[in-house]
Amino acid sequence: MSSAYDFEALSITGKKVALSQYKGQPMLIVNTASACGFTPQFAGLETLHETYGKKGLVVLGFPCNQFGAQDAGNNGEIAEFCQLNYGVSFPMMSKIDVNGSNAHPLYQWMAAEAPGLLGSKAIKWNFTKFLIGRDGQVLKRYAPTDTPQSMTKDIEAVLAP
Repeated sequence: MSSAYDFEALSITGKKVALSQYKGQPMLIVNTASACGFTPQFAGLETLHETYGKKGLVVLGFPCNQFGAQDAGNNGEIAEFCQLNYGVSFPMMSKIDVNGSNAHPLYQWMAAEAPGLLGSKAIKWNFTKFLIGRDGQVLKRYAPTDTPQSMTKDIEAVLAP
């Protein structure tokens, strides 16, 4: 696979989503959790979606239960939590693994393209974020502690004509 647009995922409702439908649009891809100290970042991600979505940014959330079992619910429960508590309207995908032998291929590719601290390819925790450029390439990897608001300059730069 040579770009993020080459991958598919399942929506939180179980429908196949070809990321190629977002070709030419920058994406912010985030592994999420409903019961994490970083869970309030859903509000900031929703703000990014509302502010920059009309300019082309696609925010995609991928629930993951690999870190402290902080997203133990099923897809329906996760979707309800996100909508009720944070008004999430950006696309949420079905729960996946981001590390290990069952890691989603998109996450395997992104982690290899943009290693973390000290070259680690593993995703260290919930709310690790990847900014994907209009060409489908990983531009930057953000730590869970990086807030959505802290990424606005990078997002504005990638959205610039």
